[in-house]
Amino acid sequence: PGHIHLCLHEPIKKASMRKYVLSIAAGCLCGMLSAQQTYTLQTCLQEGLEKNYAIRISKNEQQIAANNVTAANAGRLPSLDLAAGYSGALSENRTESAEGERGSVSGVYDQTVNAGLDLGWTLFDGFRVQTNYKRLEELRGLGEVNARIAIEDFVAGLTAEYYNYVQQKIRLKNFLYAVSLSKERLRIVEARYRIGNFSRLDLQQARVDFNADSSQYINQQELVQASLIRLNELMAGPDVNAPLQICDSLIRVNSRLEEGELLKRMLQTNASLLKADRNTALAGLDLKTLQARNYPYVKLNAGYGYQLNRYGNNANRQRQTWGPDVGATLGITLFDGNRRREQRNARIQIENAELTRQQLELSLRADLADFWQAYRNNLELLKLEEENLVAATENHEIAMERYLLGDLSGIEMREAQKSLLDAEERILSAQYNTKLCEISLQQISGNILSYLE
Repeated sequence: PGHIHLCLHEPIKKASMRKYVLSIAAGCLCGMLSAQQTYTLQTCLQEGLEKNYAIRISKNEQQIAANNVTAANAGRLPSLDLAAGYSGALSENRTESAEGERGSVSGVYDQTVNAGLDLGWTLFDGFRVQTNYKRLEELRGLGEVNARIAIEDFVAGLTAEYYNYVQQKIRLKNFLYAVSLSKERLRIVEARYRIGNFSRLDLQQARVDFNADSSQYINQQELVQASLIRLNELMAGPDVNAPLQICDSLIRVNSRLEEGELLKRMLQTNASLLKADRNTALAGLDLKTLQARNYPYVKLNAGYGYQLNRYGNNANRQRQTWGPDVGATLGITLFDGNRRREQRNARIQIENAELTRQQLELSLRADLADFWQAYRNNLELLKLEEENLVAATENHEIAMERYLLGDLSGIEMREAQKSLLDAEERILSAQYNTKLCEISLQQISGNILSYLE
């Protein structure tokens, strides 16, 4: 609720409370005006989707899978080769006639020059070409699903880190408020110690509490910076330490999710289930590729060539031939020793793909049920902690009034302060845990991209 965070930090007196609220509002306004850009969750996600390296890599891989869907890559188109060659042979020829006459010629150099175009085309290969094209289309779809999974993981991770940054900043303000309370208490104790109303023990205890709260505040600054660095890293910023001004100062929880609607969307649009369906289809196509070997094949060969032969010792000094040639091949693989084994294994792979899909669906149903239970419990805790915060705030105000009147000891005042800070911490944790459950439910249901809207 929007009023809670202000209630966490209201001072003891109403007049000072108004001054405090106005100073906080003025500080926020000045900060927003001075910052170069104020980020919302949507702008963080948009910038991250444009710059994040993992997202860019996944999109490039998706583009590669899309580029592979061509008739040539599937084997539908013929191949055309242009080749030329030259060869020469230096030899010594010895001859002997039927009458016994012998002769020899040395230094005989024969030459051959050839060039030609060769066309090869598989007209039919047991439907292998058609199956290959369908497989390339499935791989393109798988690339799209993989890119979607990468995007959804990124959106979920950045959204969680964004609200973690909000949480850490709220906690930092709470600790700063605790330091201001301890500092005020220390001032009061020092003033009364000088006039003899408080003992040195009271003064030392006030100093210990102030130092403890200051130490907590310093440690929290480190956590805020760590979350900031992680956000800049996810957004692929050039400087991971660059300050980031965000609009949200509260963790707003969506309490309107419905389990039935989430389950329905999960079964229809969950990216992991869609990927499992693609893998099952690919396993079926692998079997069809192997079954193509059961059919005959028809191949066409054609070409046009030129050949020149030069003879070093012959009645004809040279010979030239050129012209087209055409041929066709019809064949079938009768036995290769592996066909049946490979096809049996391919059928097993199809069964494994289907079982994997069923296992994944069951796992997602279990995750959805777990996150839904945690989501509902955290919503109930959030309502309870809101009531506790109101009571702790009123208790702290009463304790401070009694402390100023001298009716309450420093230890009892510290307990009232600690009770208020603990209430602030519990409600903050409940808000963040509920948000994490909400993010997980949206991702499982395939609706995580709604955070971009």
